[in-house]
Formats: sequence, structure tokens, C-alpha cells
Amino acid sequence: MKQKIRDILGKHGGLPVPVDTLSDDADLYAAGLSSFASVQVMLGIEEAFDVEFPDSLLNRKSFQSIDAIARAVASLVGNAEAAE
Repeated sequence: MKQKIRDILGKHGGLPVPVDTLSDDADLYAAGLSSFASVQVMLGIEEAFDVEFPDSLLNRKSFQSIDAIARAVASLVGNAEAAE
């Protein structure tokens, strides 16, 4: 799951650094993720994982790191182990 999230971040995140240089817990906003790009990432994740983010997960914290995104997606697909 995290590799797929990294692929989506690489495609839609517009980060000034290669995604593969970031740790899973790195702050994506500190790495250059903009609010606009986070929406693009969210849309890419929704499409890739066939999920829809509820309003309760539409916040900066949900997209703070690859780990945070993986936890959010895992909660939507109902499999917390998938976030590992």
C-alpha cells in the first residue's frame, strides 16, 4: 500500500524532492506538499484504492505523512494491517 501511495505522491504531489528519499513518517508539508497538491493526491488515492474520504478525514493531519495516508486508507478499506 505504501508503495502505491508513494507512486501517487510522485505523480500528483509536486514535491521538490524525490518521494523515495522521504521516510514513511516524514512531514510531507515540510517537504513541499501544497494544499492544492494534497487535494490532487487525495483524488489519486480515492481512484487507486476505490475509496472516498469522508469529511472527518479531510484535514491536514490525514495527509501529513505516508504513514498517516496509509492509516487513513486502511481505515477506509477496513484493514488496519494494510497500512503496514
